Amino acid sequence: QVQLVESGGGLVQAGGSLRLSCAASGLTFSRYAMGWFRQAPGKEREFVVAISWRGGSTYYADSVKGRFTISRDNAKNTVYLQMNSLKPEDTAVYYCAADINLRVGLTAREYDYWGQGNQVTVSS
Repeated sequence: QVQLVESGGGLVQAGGSLRLSCAASGLTFSRYAMGWFRQAPGKEREFVVAISWRGGSTYYADSVKGRFTISRDNAKNTVYLQMNSLKPEDTAVYYCAADINLRVGLTAREYDYWGQGNQVTVSS
């Protein structure tokens, strides 16, 4: 079965950095666009960033542009999210997701598979 396993979250001070990883199995990873979403307590799950299946196109939410970078290694079936200059408002559970559609999805409903989530906490 398809599994997406996130790792790399944790607690960091404002201004710090974290790198999330998402290892995929049970699917042809190179055929899926990949995205990261996040959900803070009491809020809706929101789009953060996405990358096309070859990695040639990326899409960022305005709130993370210039601070976060998505990348992927299709040989390792892994997608990464490098998060720099973290702010307390970045605190959330971060989810990776896989989207089989040719057009990269920017909404949660467009994604087919989801990881279990990984907590990121940024202290002020």
